[in-house]
Amino acid sequence: MQRSKRASLSSAAALALAGIFAAACVAPTAPATKGKVITAAWQHHHVKFNYFGITALYSCDGLETDIRSLLLHFGARKDAKVTARGCPQGPDVPSPIAIIDTDFYSLTPGAPPNSPPSDVVQAQWVPVIVSPRQPYFMSGGDCELIYEMKDLISNNFSFRDLDYRTDCVPREVNVDGFAVKAQALKAVAAG
Repeated sequence: MQRSKRASLSSAAALALAGIFAAACVAPTAPATKGKVITAAWQHHHVKFNYFGITALYSCDGLETDIRSLLLHFGARKDAKVTARGCPQGPDVPSPIAIIDTDFYSLTPGAPPNSPPSDVVQAQWVPVIVSPRQPYFMSGGDCELIYEMKDLISNNFSFRDLDYRTDCVPREVNVDGFAVKAQALKAVAAG
């Protein structure tokens, strides 16, 4: 998997985050609960937003990878597409700004009467957590990204008990700067 290309503001913060990352690798993730299986339908979304970062700089390539990984983590269909553009010095050079274009499908409970059979699937409510420690590709420097993605995530996925918190401080990496906790509607794996 391609890693994001980020530029940190402080090498001390980077070392601290490396220690936290190492500890997070052995920490257990949220247990998946076996809930009631329901019928759901894929719903198309096309969302554009701007990224402006002070603490963490991303390359356009890195933003595409991280945002797509987040969409999949929340239950987007595997054909999700993310395009980042506007990085002034090229797609692989970290930049404080980018224009993000997402095109993806997420699940909505129930199935409209005229839904094509290919859009209707079995699904369950599954606990999801995004924090500086999980999933594995997140870090404390991602606070501004999570802040910028709030509307995209909150308005385009089916959640129960959504708790969305960001406490971003420019030029500071906070190891507890953000958390997104919810039960997300995800497709049941076939087989």
